[in-house]
Amino acid sequence: MKFKLIFILFSASLLLFLAAIVFIPMIVFSSAFSGYYFRMICPFILLWALIFFAFVFFYFANRKLFFLLEKEDWPALVRYLEERVIQKGKYSQRLVRLLANSYLVLSDSAGVMNLENKTAAANPALVDNNVLIFGTARILGNDISGAIHFFDSRKEKAKPKYKEWVYWYHGFSLLLNRQFVEAGNEFSFLAQVSKDAVITALSAFFLSEIISKALFEENQELMDISSAAKGRVKMTLPKIEDWRKDVSRLSSEIHAAAISKYLEETGLWLYK
Repeated sequence: MKFKLIFILFSASLLLFLAAIVFIPMIVFSSAFSGYYFRMICPFILLWALIFFAFVFFYFANRKLFFLLEKEDWPALVRYLEERVIQKGKYSQRLVRLLANSYLVLSDSAGVMNLENKTAAANPALVDNNVLIFGTARILGNDISGAIHFFDSRKEKAKPKYKEWVYWYHGFSLLLNRQFVEAGNEFSFLAQVSKDAVITALSAFFLSEIISKALFEENQELMDISSAAKGRVKMTLPKIEDWRKDVSRLSSEIHAAAISKYLEETGLWLYK
């Protein structure tokens, strides 16, 4: 993506739109009406100018950031963001999230953990806002017991849009730790109540393909829950193309990288 080109095109569009609003009525209508019209839209012109200059300021203030993103120079981007966030203390939602994602692109789980500790001290709310990134960093760094504790401690206080995923990753962490009973409880709950087709399907997949085989005494119950969840998902997403389209909404979420293999396997399992 060419950030510079986007900036030029958007700026030009703002200026052209402003020019059309200001000058076309002055040319078309009488001078008396044009004067009245100009006085009427003066507040709008001032507001539009403020928006334009704010946009220009934002672009030039972040020009280096856009340049590094465009080049996909992740090591240089991490150094730049570390200077702004950690050294200068600019713990904003946008910068913290971008730095955490950049660490994960470089498979630097330790960097994410260090960022989390510093963010928790500076602005604890940002840890909750990025709970999936900080949690999956533990999984990718093979700190499974840490992931279990992290997700478990945040299940109840997670924001609504993250809550079911926090529950799911807690179950996934338990599964990685071979705690099949506890993982089965989490996935059974989600397979029955989740309104998210991806979470429902992933939970049903693990119940069917792994947990039911490990818990012989509960095999039939788990398979029944999995089968019912599978049926609900296929009513919503009848074709594998529908599944892949729904999964594609996670493509911009770095936490989904930890489970990309299982997303593909779940799709094949659903529609085999």
